[in-house]
Amino acid sequence: MMYYFNWKFYFISFLIFIFTAANVTSIKFNYSAESIIEKVNSVDAKWKAGHNFDPNTPLSHFKRLMGVKKSSETLPLREDHIIDFEIPEEFDSREQWPHCPTIGQIKDQGNCGSCWAVSAAAVLSDRYCIATNGTFTMPLSEEELLSCCSLCGYGCEGGYPMVAWKYIHLYGIVTGGEYNSSIGCQPYDIKACDHHVDGGLPSCKSLPPVETPRCKERCTNPSYNNTFNNDHRKVHRVYAIKNDVAQIQQEILLHGPVEAAILTYTDFTAYKSGVYQHVTGHGLGAHAVKIIGWGVEDDTPYWLVANSWNTHWGDKGYFKILRGTDHCQIESEVMAGLPIVD
Repeated sequence: MMYYFNWKFYFISFLIFIFTAANVTSIKFNYSAESIIEKVNSVDAKWKAGHNFDPNTPLSHFKRLMGVKKSSETLPLREDHIIDFEIPEEFDSREQWPHCPTIGQIKDQGNCGSCWAVSAAAVLSDRYCIATNGTFTMPLSEEELLSCCSLCGYGCEGGYPMVAWKYIHLYGIVTGGEYNSSIGCQPYDIKACDHHVDGGLPSCKSLPPVETPRCKERCTNPSYNNTFNNDHRKVHRVYAIKNDVAQIQQEILLHGPVEAAILTYTDFTAYKSGVYQHVTGHGLGAHAVKIIGWGVEDDTPYWLVANSWNTHWGDKGYFKILRGTDHCQIESEVMAGLPIVD
């Protein structure tokens, strides 16, 4: 009888240990989320924090979204910008090129660390439209970059933005819209999910881990009337932009949005409005985003940036971040390319 009692006691203790270990990450984040929001909103920060995500979201989910991996690969610096160039105090690519709908489209990378591919395809989509004066308005496919660029990294586990641009330079990418759309050759193959408290989509954390889609050298959209090989849109040049505010601004003024890699912290996940500056919390990793403009708010200069966590996050999918001090390295790793147009 004593042997049976001891076995039962240890078995129950083991189950309690497993349950606690499995939930400790989300418990810690639940506490830290409230703490972050309270701290940001109680100090003289230039931005407001709130619940963008379910408070029980584990840290592993956030780290998965930050899909930029370290790489020794680089792009050549573009150094032929116009030096004497008048730069406006405020600029918004959506207003400058209203005939280009992709500029104002907020992407949803889903439960996948594909920000490196999503942002690159979004930037190139915008630039194709701008370069053709609005005659080409199709979105380009992050799906091909994510699934077919084997040297770009680890797919949904993260990748290398600069290598993605080298792939675009070598091969180009096809057209492709959002998940479950009938737009373009290869629409995104990963389901949109709700990262947020009440976004109305299936919860990301309730879905199984997403595997990187297999590369398909064909158009997956049966209603699209072009071939995979003929659909590729290419660039004649890819490059990095110098860590210099004026150079980045000139690049956007002349050619459109750019891709940037930023360092993220837990307080960034709670961004709601204002000009983000890191206040509290620890690092989550690097994240790729699309810079579409700049401005000044309450005497604080900012970059206007599109994220890829759908429109329920932040300020309808956008955020502002401090400009001019390389905050979160927003000005350190900026890149783009110039489309080949007929």
